[in-house]
Amino acid sequence: MAGNVTRARRYIPPAGDGLCPPPTAPGAIVVGTFPLESGEWIAPHAHTHHQLAWTRGGVLGVGIGDAYWVLPPTRALWIPAGTRHSTGATRGALLHGLYFPPERCAIDWPDPTPVVVDGLLAHLIVHLSRDDLPEDARLRAEAVAVDLLRPLPTTPIDVPYPVDDRVRAVADALLTDPADPRGLEVHARAIGVSRRTLTRLFTSDTGMTFDHWRTHARLRAALPLLAEGHPVSRVARTVGYATPSSFLAAFRRTVGTSPGRYLGTMTEEPGRGE
Repeated sequence: MAGNVTRARRYIPPAGDGLCPPPTAPGAIVVGTFPLESGEWIAPHAHTHHQLAWTRGGVLGVGIGDAYWVLPPTRALWIPAGTRHSTGATRGALLHGLYFPPERCAIDWPDPTPVVVDGLLAHLIVHLSRDDLPEDARLRAEAVAVDLLRPLPTTPIDVPYPVDDRVRAVADALLTDPADPRGLEVHARAIGVSRRTLTRLFTSDTGMTFDHWRTHARLRAALPLLAEGHPVSRVARTVGYATPSSFLAAFRRTVGTSPGRYLGTMTEEPGRGE
């Protein structure tokens, strides 16, 4: 696998008015399904309803500001009403969007919140996608689905994008190739400033040191690859780590848990075969 992990994004406009699909059945939850090809993203938009974004297969990505979530089928993301976001597929996916009118929803989480999707919740989401359910059956299924939504404490991996053109040139190089081994001094020479100046610019522009920002960029680049099932050893090399153990240590320091627990998979096993 090459070091360059940048994947071209093709943006498409949100369906309809971008707020939420029109209701097709009685009940408090509207379910919309949207097929997304690999690299296809719905342009930034917001909804008047709360949304739960989930895919039955493939891998979703959701970007909100500088934060980014990777969602395999074992995870979904609660997106509060009015939150501007973009949703896409790092691998072909069928996006299931569940929309909850705030005035009829018992959940009022104010921030984007990941939830665990077990077999029962996955079945209920697919079940609620039908438009031929009797009203009483739909309402019962909705009640159980809401009861199953449990917040999962995780730390999004923020990668603030710089404003200063000089810092942006360095950031773009690292985002294009997270495995770029060049240190701060080499990058500083490339943009015609001193190491001290670039250190100051990076911190003032992104709120992070160069090393901290690069670690976040590498870990965020790794998440879609891990969610797609690539071995940890290969992903570690792809994003610039010499060994799986050094990658896993960086992930735990930054996020507080292993990649496998973060994604709800077992991808963190260093001994997994290629």
